[in-house]
Amino acid sequence: MKLSLVIPVMNEEENIEPLLKKVYADLEGIDYEVILVDDGSTDRTVEKIKQFANSRTKVIVLNRNYGQTTAMAAGIHEAKGELIATIDGDLQNDPSDIPMMMEKLEKEGWDVVAGRRANRKDGMFLRKIPSKIANYIIRKTTKVYLQDYGCTLKVFKNEIAKNLGLYGELHRFIPVLAKMQGAKIVEVDVKHHPRLHGVSKYGIGRTFKVISDLLLMLFMQKYRTKPIHLFGGLGVPMLLAGGAINFYLLILKMMGENIGNRPLLTLGIVLVIAGIQLITTGFIAELVMRTYFEAQHKPPYTVREIIVGTKQ
Repeated sequence: MKLSLVIPVMNEEENIEPLLKKVYADLEGIDYEVILVDDGSTDRTVEKIKQFANSRTKVIVLNRNYGQTTAMAAGIHEAKGELIATIDGDLQNDPSDIPMMMEKLEKEGWDVVAGRRANRKDGMFLRKIPSKIANYIIRKTTKVYLQDYGCTLKVFKNEIAKNLGLYGELHRFIPVLAKMQGAKIVEVDVKHHPRLHGVSKYGIGRTFKVISDLLLMLFMQKYRTKPIHLFGGLGVPMLLAGGAINFYLLILKMMGENIGNRPLLTLGIVLVIAGIQLITTGFIAELVMRTYFEAQHKPPYTVREIIVGTKQ
């Protein structure tokens, strides 16, 4: 099978019929499957899918709402295609862009082709401006230089999508997760439409979640296989500084000065305790990391290809 199209949906009953009709029309001539993942809908979304789905369509119904990332991961797990595409179920992304993205991936040798909403049809103050700020921060901190991290429309090689490791709400950071595998990523302009039916599942309240997920991504990028470098790098200077302060105060005490009421004593003790805790956390994180890789017989690297010489 050439393509698996994964579509997470939740409470999109009015969008299902036009969505499926457009997908079937736009992907005609491609050997594909459609995987719709219902993320705990409380309306008639599943009923509508059953009504309008054809033989190429598979429906995964989750027993409750887990979030878009988990729904996407469930769909990718079931996907059988050489290429895997993801798209929103609200008809704002356009399935007609997928063949173009597939062609670009295969002809130019990319691992991921990501959509960039060139003429985004969303509200300025609640959606566009916060998104631009978030995209700028993510670009600068992760060094993965994309313009639009929030566009769900993407096409992946199967092996990249299957190894993204999607948990929590990391769908916003899929390009970063792919880059951590060494994937070659390119952005292309794609169409974007205003939402006609249903209610957006996104709001300004997700800002703090994005920030916390960004911190996780930075840790995963730089210290996933060497956490002691982070915790030890912070803990050792603290321990040394606290030790130096306490040694200085000990000398003063031996010279007969009263050090009991000095704030410097409190600072020295706090630095020593914090340093020890950070270093200990680093050791524990190292053990957890090693257990993670060794228990699964999973190497901390990925191989793009192995070349065997043919000269005699």
